[in-house]
Amino acid sequence: MFDQLRFDYLSCAGHPSLETPHIDALAARGVRFTRAYVQSPICGASRMSFYTGRYVQSHGAAWNNYPLKVGEMTLGDHLRARGMDAVLIGKTHMKVDDAGLDRLGISREGIIGARIAECGFDAHVRDDGLWAEGADGPYDAKPSPYNAYLRKKGYDGRNPWHDHANSAISDGDPEDGLGEIETGWLMRNARKPANIREEDAETPWLTDQAIAFLEERRRTRTAVPWLCHLSYIKPHWPYIVPPPYHALYGPEDVVAPVRSDGEREDPNPVYAAFMGSRVSRSFARDEVRAEVIPAYMGLIKQCDDQVGRLMAYLEESGQLEDTMIVLTSDHGDYLGDHWLGEKDLFHDPSVKVPLIVCDPSPEADVTRGTTCGALVEAIDLAATFVDMAGGAFAGHILEGRSLRPILHGDMPADWRDFAVSEYDYSCTPMADALGMAPGDARLFMVANARWKLIHVEGGLPPMLFDLENDPDELVDLGRDPDHAEVVRQMREKLAAWARRESQRTTVSDAQILARRAGAGGRTGVLIGVYDEDDVAAEDLAPYGGRVARMGGAVAEES
Repeated sequence: MFDQLRFDYLSCAGHPSLETPHIDALAARGVRFTRAYVQSPICGASRMSFYTGRYVQSHGAAWNNYPLKVGEMTLGDHLRARGMDAVLIGKTHMKVDDAGLDRLGISREGIIGARIAECGFDAHVRDDGLWAEGADGPYDAKPSPYNAYLRKKGYDGRNPWHDHANSAISDGDPEDGLGEIETGWLMRNARKPANIREEDAETPWLTDQAIAFLEERRRTRTAVPWLCHLSYIKPHWPYIVPPPYHALYGPEDVVAPVRSDGEREDPNPVYAAFMGSRVSRSFARDEVRAEVIPAYMGLIKQCDDQVGRLMAYLEESGQLEDTMIVLTSDHGDYLGDHWLGEKDLFHDPSVKVPLIVCDPSPEADVTRGTTCGALVEAIDLAATFVDMAGGAFAGHILEGRSLRPILHGDMPADWRDFAVSEYDYSCTPMADALGMAPGDARLFMVANARWKLIHVEGGLPPMLFDLENDPDELVDLGRDPDHAEVVRQMREKLAAWARRESQRTTVSDAQILARRAGAGGRTGVLIGVYDEDDVAAEDLAPYGGRVARMGGAVAEES
């Protein structure tokens, strides 16, 4: 998983100047899904859906640093029940439910508490890559493994993550450290070289960690199957990258923004609020895009080279042919499209992600090198991994669908006909600008083959895009009376989704059907019978046989 990687910033997805040969090679070995949507266009909420296989409305961790409830089943829980390890290397952006742990008396030092704190994974190394410090203290108060690594490598300062990996040296050379530090938080410095040796940057460091893990498992625990969540920190901001990647691309490589002046004429109030954010105002400026996007492309090029390192190791060590590989992102990045920066809303640059699945089994040979336009959701990955691990499928918990049939060339006839994403923006300045109470500051996207509806709570109008005639999503039809019926139909799809059974996670459908069939044997009770003549013979089977008159009562007789 690459953080904030756009679906269309890969050469296999058609980018005109960014070459990603190693990711392209993965696409040639597997299936590239062209309509994969995340369950929320914000880091924490999206990742919690990846890790639980459940919609945001179900798991409740609706924004960054909203704790994932103690007791929420995770991918690690499902896989360990099937004899498979689930290991984390890198980022989760997960906030632990400290209050829940305290309420239940669960120690963070034990294996149960540690797994709860790491979103169900056994952490080989966790580093969320958010070590910024403000006037009120650090964003992330946990120890930073990456900072510890940098100090061992000789990088000085209290926070080398900032001073070296995410800052530049003005008029200096990263090798000798001359010059003044120029922070990567200022986007005017994006095209300057990061103040760090390339091999020590965050992306190569995480690849080193992954290869070390894979080699250790190959040598010592080859009989234990595993899932490794290698979660890269980049190309997420700060947008700054070390040599030589900082100089590979320039303004001439920047693709023109997908936006129109018409989008700013009488926009939907929510859209207007997000266009008015500081980051959106910055990315609306051509000079900002000219500085930032070449650095973003350089970060992706570095990521692609690290994919090449990882694949080379797997091939050389003989593990490539029995390892399933999935490449994706937690959300995209607007980069000035639609006059927006960051992510948050539901245009494709934000909510649609790259998804490449390489299944090494012979059954998948029929789909190698193909693309699939089926509506796929992020929660489908957890379902896929559990399906691959075997055993009964926990469909009362996992809300996604396994991609395995599609990978094997068997498209299910009943595959979903719409996808859903959610966004709780109640913590943002945009909610304050709109005067929204926390319960009203919520957005829902429902997209099908042709239409994309954005439903806005709080009494505000919807947004609607005709993906067939307006694939760039430039014309909002949500308030057009001629499209009121389409809005109604799409809202009905959303309502049907909202009525799904999502909270009965302790009893499966199979258990319910077994109870209905009387599988409890003689443990049942007989209710509502006036006398024995009211009871047909077939009604007695679940209760162990016949009834006989005993003292005027109905009783069971063995």
